[in-house]
Amino acid sequence: MFKIKHVLLLSFTIIALTIAGCKSQFEKIRLSNDVAKKYQEAMKLYNKKNYSKAIILFEDLSQKYRGRAEAEDLNYYYALTLYKLKDYTTARYQFKSFADTYPTSKYAEECRYLGAYCYYLESPKSSLDQTNTKAAIDALQLFINFYPKSERVADASKYIAALRLKLETKAFDNAKLYYDLGGFEVSNYKSAVIALKNAQIDFPDIKYAEEMDLLIVRSQYNYAKNSIEIRQEDRYNEAITYADEFMESYPQSKMLDQAKALKADSESGIEHAKRMIAEFQKNQEKYKAMLAKEAKADSTNTTIKTPIK
Repeated sequence: MFKIKHVLLLSFTIIALTIAGCKSQFEKIRLSNDVAKKYQEAMKLYNKKNYSKAIILFEDLSQKYRGRAEAEDLNYYYALTLYKLKDYTTARYQFKSFADTYPTSKYAEECRYLGAYCYYLESPKSSLDQTNTKAAIDALQLFINFYPKSERVADASKYIAALRLKLETKAFDNAKLYYDLGGFEVSNYKSAVIALKNAQIDFPDIKYAEEMDLLIVRSQYNYAKNSIEIRQEDRYNEAITYADEFMESYPQSKMLDQAKALKADSESGIEHAKRMIAEFQKNQEKYKAMLAKEAKADSTNTTIKTPIK
């Protein structure tokens, strides 16, 4: 039993010393002033996919190799290591810096592409701020402009299409939010119409065009319905116009019946508003007549008659 424990203890000690030896060897190279050896070790670690250690050496070497012939390859692998570590913010900066510094390098095209691709990878879901999405589109388009015959253009174009769809979704969701908030504030329905139209101006080929056009009809209808009667006729007429435009643009739409129903309801709304206004005016006339009659009666009752003598 004692021998077994002794053997186990010895084994653990050997493993610990081996690990410590490896660590001390790396630290020794890291602290070394032998930049050639440090660069060789950094590449060895990179090729072994030990990026977390390789980046430490590359970061140190990037300062020491500045202005030297070897700096080009070093900066290329430095940027790639950051990319492998998924530090996309720093990586895209390094890729762009490389492409700007070495525009004729054999790595320039790849770095310009990967820098744009890092923006793409950092683009958030459509419900969040889309600053990186717009930056990614610009960067990918710039790559296409620089290298129109590159094999990577097809992928860059595909990514741009995906990013634009995300912006379209964001625009549609923002506009729809105004409609959803219409129950709290009537003017939000009108804001929804404006936002939906603006989104279609910004994205003429927007994927959600049909759904957005119907929502314009529905928003305008609700805006009219919840307005005071004196404003309803004009606002219902706008809803009818939008409904007619929808039916003309999408004659085979699955939502055609909804557009027809909204148009019919708008026409009924106009008739109802007219009756309400007429009734109100009639009652006003009755009220004015009653006031006039009462005023005349009061005048007669207050006349002072001369007593008969």
